[in-house]
Amino acid sequence: MEMRDIDDLPKIAANYTALTPLWFLERAAMVHPTRKAVVHGSRTYTWLQTYQRCRRLASALSSRSIGLGSTVAVIAPNVPALYEAHFGIPMSGAVINPVNIRLNASTVAFLLSHSQSAVVIVDQEFFTLAEDSLKIIKEKSRGNFKPPLLIVIADESCDPKTMRYALGQGAIEYEKLLESGDPEFDWKPPQDEWQSIALGYTSGTTANPKGVVLHHRGAYLMSLSSSLIWGMNEGAVYLWTLPMFHCNGWCFTWSLAALCGTNICLRQVTAKGVYSAIAKYGVTHFCAAPVVLNTIINAPSEDTILPLPHVVHVMTAGAAPPTAVLFGMSQKGFRVTHTYGLSETYGPSTVCAWKPEWDSLPPETQARLNARQGVRYIGLEGLEVISTQTGHPVPADGKTMGEIVMRGNLVMKGYLKNPKANKETFANGWFHSGDLGVKHPDGYIEIKDRSKDIIISGGENISSVEVENSLYLHPAVLEASVVAREDERWGESPCAFVTLKPGVADKSEEQGLAEDIMKFCKSKMPAYWVPKSVVFGALPKTATGKIQKHILRVKAKELGAVKLSKL
Repeated sequence: MEMRDIDDLPKIAANYTALTPLWFLERAAMVHPTRKAVVHGSRTYTWLQTYQRCRRLASALSSRSIGLGSTVAVIAPNVPALYEAHFGIPMSGAVINPVNIRLNASTVAFLLSHSQSAVVIVDQEFFTLAEDSLKIIKEKSRGNFKPPLLIVIADESCDPKTMRYALGQGAIEYEKLLESGDPEFDWKPPQDEWQSIALGYTSGTTANPKGVVLHHRGAYLMSLSSSLIWGMNEGAVYLWTLPMFHCNGWCFTWSLAALCGTNICLRQVTAKGVYSAIAKYGVTHFCAAPVVLNTIINAPSEDTILPLPHVVHVMTAGAAPPTAVLFGMSQKGFRVTHTYGLSETYGPSTVCAWKPEWDSLPPETQARLNARQGVRYIGLEGLEVISTQTGHPVPADGKTMGEIVMRGNLVMKGYLKNPKANKETFANGWFHSGDLGVKHPDGYIEIKDRSKDIIISGGENISSVEVENSLYLHPAVLEASVVAREDERWGESPCAFVTLKPGVADKSEEQGLAEDIMKFCKSKMPAYWVPKSVVFGALPKTATGKIQKHILRVKAKELGAVKLSKL
């Protein structure tokens, strides 16, 4: 017998509208028209001005036939134009493609070509990057190249020569583009919430990056989920330490409009810049990868303003944060919320939800509990750790390793023009993260490694994350990353790349320090986990502060195999 609902009432215009975060901006402009929305150096825009500027952008794009089915790339650091692009571009019906400014020209060329970006909006500092990328596309196109509309953003902190050069090459100034648009433009929300709002590329470490397509519905749900999870209040003052080009700033671009908060732009992230913004603007929240938190903890005293004038909430994700880093931040007075996610899940989509009963525990225990990746966001319907052999959930024993998988509204539509990757990543009705972890008896998950980062030594699995956590406890270590190095005896063994704290040791003392670090590790972990080699120096990082392990793997390979002991 067919099961039926109690009624046959239809969806109509009065009771159903596609979900989109774009309405948040319209509301913020109406409720708080004169409140500061965006602050960048000497420039300040209110919510009404921001809404008008976004409508101008949408209007200017529409009048140039940019709309549904078009992609607009933005190559810029955290400046007002990139914030406005998160509303203005989708208001025209187009898709925003924020590009990582640290990429090289050949990678940016691949992104612009693969996404078929019809417009490129670029900050003046990165104009030559855009120009070089377009030259590469032109050379490969063999006469079929249709150049995109090129728009350049001026910034008072940059050399005016670069702006003059860009305009000389035929680029349109961003402010002039806005002047050509209508501040009262009658923008239309998407008819279907499955419509794409954003395209972002994963960091392709072994092959070409994959284009992650996100929809209006997911962006709406994530904007509200993340602010609810974090306990953000109306009027929050948010510091842009996290690049907006990274997962659309974890969707906080749209959250801040929902909360009628204030965006403080930070063009370059330094510990000094973070501390002064807290003091000057009353910053209440910011997000950062653990590597940025580490620089905040270890900043010289002249760069800090301590004690903090008020509680500052910090969300961290992007890599598993070492317990020592979480402990160090709480000692300085920051309240850290630890989250985890991927570009494919609109940014962080799990949270280590704090429990009141943890308040009475010793600080080190608190930091250890808070270092776990936790439980699903409100907007995510499914989170599980499954066996890579059977596909069944692993027992919640904190020991049995499996792959972390997700499903629900906070999972991407898929990878652009990549059916093979979509088939693999969505196998058996789950999004497969490629991260290996365990589930604890309390249901909280914890990452133990990326599937490609696990070190297999003498047939035993070693979690590089656990070894790194121990290295961070050594008093001389500022940063650490562990990868597999070929080993004549064990097949592979851990190789530690370490950045020392300033003034700890000179070159002549490194050998002794390496031995001391290995000895320290022996007291903290099983013998076969102890790094057999320690390499000192700066660690390579991505634009979002993630340590680039693929580069370290190449370095470890160049070192050759760890030799068999003659003893």
